[in-house]
Amino acid sequence: MKKKIAVLTGAGISAESGLKTFRDSGGLWEGHDVTKVATPEAWRRDRALVLEFYNQRRKQAQEVKPNPGHYALADLEKHFEVVIITQNIDALHEKSGSTNVLHLHGEISKVRSTLDPELVYELDGWELKEGDKCAMGSQLRPHIVWFGESVSMMEPAMQEVLSADIFIVAGTSLVVYPAAGLIDFIKPEVPKFIVDPKIPPISGKENFHLYEETASEGLPKVKELLLKKYL
Repeated sequence: MKKKIAVLTGAGISAESGLKTFRDSGGLWEGHDVTKVATPEAWRRDRALVLEFYNQRRKQAQEVKPNPGHYALADLEKHFEVVIITQNIDALHEKSGSTNVLHLHGEISKVRSTLDPELVYELDGWELKEGDKCAMGSQLRPHIVWFGESVSMMEPAMQEVLSADIFIVAGTSLVVYPAAGLIDFIKPEVPKFIVDPKIPPISGKENFHLYEETASEGLPKVKELLLKKYL
């Protein structure tokens, strides 16, 4: 029976592929505070600005390619049961070949109804326009969890983490909640691998293996170690 690996990834792994992160840019996007373009209030106040914000992010996300960190995780699927829990809204994990990806904060390539959140569509191209409507006749919005909205995928993520035999964290400093709290659901005996240039404070915790490197540098090393140890 294959061992199960749960992986939590954050903005750092996408940044290595060329996608900007809010933290790196001081929370600004072309002079706009990100909380002013990524909240329900922003959508009500200036829908055109919010649409443009996500159109530009979507366009950029479609142009970038996975890096060695993404490919290392995809390769692990050949030998392990792998679930990737990502805070990222891009599809770089899927592009690299990962088949079981849980997006905590939504997906930039998808849009959904403003009336029924269960009505989700894959957007053709990168541009969502004013007047683009769902089957019920309401304006479509980005399929993104905005600041102030609940993270509905947290419960499924917790279940995946609870059943993991191995846990990997990559490209996140474990400061963004609720996602950062997932590490508290890992059983003490489970080996935990953290790959990030800035290792978060984890003193006193058991079975931690730390790689103070970028995801593209550290994840291939973690992959090789796991293959040697468990196969």
